[in-house]
Amino acid sequence: MQVAPDAWKYAAPPFLLAGPVGLLSPVATLVALGLGVAVLAFFRDPERTPSGAGVLAPADGRVSVVREEGDRVRVGVFMNVTDVHVNRAPIGGEVTSVEHEPGAHRPAFTKESDRNEKVHVRFADHDLTLIAGAFARRIHPYVDAGDRLERGERLGHIAFGSRADVLLPPSVDRSDVLVETGDRVRAGETVVVRGTTVE
Repeated sequence: MQVAPDAWKYAAPPFLLAGPVGLLSPVATLVALGLGVAVLAFFRDPERTPSGAGVLAPADGRVSVVREEGDRVRVGVFMNVTDVHVNRAPIGGEVTSVEHEPGAHRPAFTKESDRNEKVHVRFADHDLTLIAGAFARRIHPYVDAGDRLERGERLGHIAFGSRADVLLPPSVDRSDVLVETGDRVRAGETVVVRGTTVE
């Protein structure tokens, strides 16, 4: 099973504790080993293949935001603890900047999460925002300004529950969006905006 970078940093402590706690209780050893396996499963990083032309979902999970912001449209995806947390480029292009924005750690599925800690990965015509949640205190971008990404390519991950938003290019109209709030999507596979509107 392929896992995201830094996965072993989180999984190693319970695995290392499994031996010593076994002196106290065999059950404690099983719990520690189970926790280590669960952490690795959380950081799993499966291969993905885009299912068609258009803007791809940036994250696994449920669509939590579809709204117009001036002349732009935002689509956000909430990732719960059982979802894959590796994020992918919804559209190909060159990264113009990667900016960290400090903030709160509210539950990522609430409106208050708009004030949470974020990392903005900006492109010429669209932005991807990775948003920390109540338990997600680490956002790990894989890219820097000047990097060129292919559509669907990995660009970062968030440790534990979180949200990923894409602010779509100005050419995208609300009627071009193919998903609604509550729909389940898969990062790098599900098309969220019809292909004819974005190159």
